[in-house]
Amino acid sequence: MSRQIVSIVGGKEAAATATYESTNPARPSEVVARVGMADAGAFAAACRTAKEAQREWAKVPAPVRGRVIASIGRLVEANTERLARLVTEEIGKPYAEALGEVREIVDTCDFFLGEGRRLYGQTVPSEMPDKNLFTFRNPVGVAAVVTAGNFPVAVPSWYLVPALLCGNAVVWKPAEYAAASAHAMFQLFAAAGLPDGVLNVVFADGAETFRGLELALEEGSVHKVGFTGSSEVGRKIGELTGRHLQSACLELGGKNPMVIMPDADLDLAVEGALFSGFGTAGQRCTSLGTVIVHESVHDAFVERFTRAVREARIGDPAQDVLAGPLLDQKFADRYEDYLAWIQPHHTVVTGATGKITKDNPRGDFDGDGGLYYHPVVVDGVQSGDRLFMEETFGPIVGVTTFATLDEAVELANLPGYGLSSSIYTTDPKHAFRFREGVSAGMVSVNNSTSGAEAHLPFGGNGKSGNGSRQSGMWVLDQFTRWQAMNWDHSGRLQKAQMDVAEIVPDLDFRLS
Repeated sequence: MSRQIVSIVGGKEAAATATYESTNPARPSEVVARVGMADAGAFAAACRTAKEAQREWAKVPAPVRGRVIASIGRLVEANTERLARLVTEEIGKPYAEALGEVREIVDTCDFFLGEGRRLYGQTVPSEMPDKNLFTFRNPVGVAAVVTAGNFPVAVPSWYLVPALLCGNAVVWKPAEYAAASAHAMFQLFAAAGLPDGVLNVVFADGAETFRGLELALEEGSVHKVGFTGSSEVGRKIGELTGRHLQSACLELGGKNPMVIMPDADLDLAVEGALFSGFGTAGQRCTSLGTVIVHESVHDAFVERFTRAVREARIGDPAQDVLAGPLLDQKFADRYEDYLAWIQPHHTVVTGATGKITKDNPRGDFDGDGGLYYHPVVVDGVQSGDRLFMEETFGPIVGVTTFATLDEAVELANLPGYGLSSSIYTTDPKHAFRFREGVSAGMVSVNNSTSGAEAHLPFGGNGKSGNGSRQSGMWVLDQFTRWQAMNWDHSGRLQKAQMDVAEIVPDLDFRLS
């Protein structure tokens, strides 16, 4: 039997105006959850509820809030297998990857539970006597968080955990095609003892969410927006928040390059390219976009990469596979458009393309009616091609060549994204020159473009984001605002820059 779920606002189930069916992409006829969908008014109402709850939550001492985060981590850890299996069932992510995703929530909680005792301000020396200066971190208020479904529980934790720790209330809008996973995660957070209204989950489509967010910003009930999704929608979110003098924390798409130097360990590079290009069926924001391989090792790399892709197992995500199906039918439809970008001057070195079916099988696997697609490697990609310049959310990787490292850096930056990047080399000079030149917010050396640790800053530049960072101590700046305080106990008005003692030097002094 499929689950029946609705939005939860202020600890209560909220009325729905429509129903969405979240299905299993490995077996699209299987309904995982019937989801009651909210409209713009309900989203705005949830933000008002959160605003009321936030006042009391902010009064809870930060170390106590840290203990709540610790409880969330333990609850998630105790429910790891069930939550991971639900993620696999709902979005088709291989179970081993789903386990890693759930582990990332635990890691995030483990990091931030101690930050409740380290939301440090500073004491600052004054230029005047009998006066003390201080700084404090204050919560921003209400954070509206909108997340994608390719990482339905890990990425939301990057927003929810630090936002709650810092004393904010949250209205979370997850992807509707991953609603069951989000609902389960919400239940685990609520079981940790969060007061009603401090965390609210609202299921709505994109258009209603945008209108609801606009209403909430106009009413002053949202003070921060966190968004993970496409660059196109991210621009609209940024424009909307800017009009209301608020800021958005944007984590957007990527066209992540991998540079293969002549001295690279090619077998290691192939392993990294295979995982980052086709893990999660190429549906990560950090998925490999283009391999930029030195012309002297191009043929050797492509031969090994092609063999590895052809031998990789695609199939039931509950099994030991590299990749399962695409997330949802809308992503399958979009991926078909990307395949149309393959041009006559390209060479598809991996063989078949398109959906895996009985008429277009992958070995003895016929797709079993799921949203399974052949992994594709396209050689001969050029810098003006759409396959080179634009994000392709799915199992397709381009290959191009370079002659010098400067040329490789230029190619890596050309598409204008700036999320993740990778270089394979045994020469430290190459690694550091690449790091200095590449525009990406994250650089890997002899590792894939995918795989962020919970205590490092995650985020992109250019088309990949607005420079904001999720995860690690750096995300605290997204969910707190600095407040300065001066305390004058001199008993008189001391005016800054005016009533300041001056010690006059003898600047004409010279040694004899």
